[in-house]
Amino acid sequence: MKMRSFGVCISLVSILTIASTRIVSAEIITEFGGLTAGSSPFAITAGSDGALWFVEIDGNRIGRITVSGAITEFPVPTAASYPYAITAGPDSALWFTEYTGNRIGRITTRGKRIGRISTRGKITEFLLPAAGSNPFFITAGSDGALWFTEVGGNRIGRITVSGAISEFPVPTAGSHPYAIATGPDGALWFTEYSGNRIGRITLSGAISEFPVPTASSGPAGIAAGPDGNLWFAELNSNQIGRVMTTPQAPPKSVFLPICSRLHLTSRN
Repeated sequence: MKMRSFGVCISLVSILTIASTRIVSAEIITEFGGLTAGSSPFAITAGSDGALWFVEIDGNRIGRITVSGAITEFPVPTAASYPYAITAGPDSALWFTEYTGNRIGRITTRGKRIGRISTRGKITEFLLPAAGSNPFFITAGSDGALWFTEVGGNRIGRITVSGAISEFPVPTAGSHPYAIATGPDGALWFTEYSGNRIGRITLSGAISEFPVPTASSGPAGIAAGPDGNLWFAELNSNQIGRVMTTPQAPPKSVFLPICSRLHLTSRN
């Protein structure tokens, strides 16, 4: 018997499925009901109170669930506001976007509207300056403020914990800024779904854009990776992309080669 090997290098980030089947106990996953019917829970994040907080898109509520499964719901003051994304703020409250309500909400871990919700459920809302801005994703910045995308207004927004709002136009028209994340360089990085670009905005509001190599890739989610770079999902092209943020070279969008060694066994 003779071992033969050859190398294969693929120039895209791919998800490999290993053909080994394992039956896992269903008890690993537990589901908790009790939400208002038709609420459509969507984004979820951990709060400073040790519970999980989530948005109910169609129910127009902010929900809270303890690790033991106890659920509490808090109505958003603005009707049909379509709460979409939620994140923990530096003030221990939760902040959320209201896509149709055109607001940012804050809820205390005691309960609050831009979408900031305190851990006890008090909701405060902050109306955006321009109608039809459609705030989408939101994240905490390294400057102690909250940063969010305006998919309808084609802007990046910033809101302080006291509610002061600033907006920064995205250079590419009609780019539909989508998801946003804080990078290891302290700047905010965001995807431009229709513009097919990755954007970077400094804390002072300077924006740079980097085209994605694959046309109409539909960059969607984005996150900082443990390697010091930004990683993003390409919804339309079925790929994962990486934006390098190393100071030695300008940030650029790249395909990552995945190389593996395949070993074949043959009989003489």
